[in-house]
Amino acid sequence: MRRMQLGARLRALRHAAGLSREEAGHPIRASESKISRMELGRVGFKERDITDLLTLYGVTDPQEHQRVLQFAREASAPSWWHSYGDVLDPWFQTYLDFEQAATLIRTYEVQFIPGLLQTEAYARAVISLGYDKNVPDEIDRRLRLRMERQQLLRRSDAPKMWVVLDEAVLHRPIGGTAVLREQVESLLDLAESPGVQIQVMPFASGGHAASGGAFSVLRFPYQELADVVYIEYLTGSLYLDKPDEVDRYAAALSRLFIEAAPLSETSAILNRVRKELGS
Repeated sequence: MRRMQLGARLRALRHAAGLSREEAGHPIRASESKISRMELGRVGFKERDITDLLTLYGVTDPQEHQRVLQFAREASAPSWWHSYGDVLDPWFQTYLDFEQAATLIRTYEVQFIPGLLQTEAYARAVISLGYDKNVPDEIDRRLRLRMERQQLLRRSDAPKMWVVLDEAVLHRPIGGTAVLREQVESLLDLAESPGVQIQVMPFASGGHAASGGAFSVLRFPYQELADVVYIEYLTGSLYLDKPDEVDRYAAALSRLFIEAAPLSETSAILNRVRKELGS
């Protein structure tokens, strides 16, 4: 994803300079196909090539040069979750890469609170459902990974989150009543955050646009990068980026935002659930 972002930036600069891929390749002794692969993020980047291309594209601001070069270095560096490789499923590594790069994450959830919003106790209970409780070290490692992943929302450039929760999520006592109550209280705090918007799809609404199951739609900083739909299942996940597929899921989300209880009612709903769970 970092390579794709950098490639998209270079492609935009080339278009702004009015150059073809062939014209861009000559100064760095590269073929048109290599420029294409660079812009698609399918190859690594040499700093000398980046510098030569920026000069060719008329980028004279030294700070912009440094920003792009730093991005190239980051694209070549291991991701922060590299050290969790022993407990990280390969298919989920791709999602983490997308999540870290996203500027907007829209999610519909029917089973659990989304991982980025889970309390530690709730996250432990969720993880324990899917893995052997007789291997506590593995559960601890997966929990630390999830908690570290939540640092994303504390970044200065954190993505915006828009979450629709099926009401059933708020009544399923994962980890027990006390754990769920703490989680609901945490959601009340998160709902006040400017970067997180939470809506609830009430039982009373009946059927709705996304009755097929949970999914997320991620958006990225550059127009050249298409939105990606993420769908997780028991042993893996799907990533959809074909425009017609993405458009159908985006349309379903738009209807969900309308059909769910308004944002202005979220705190009242959560407070009602908290009272039902006791003190």
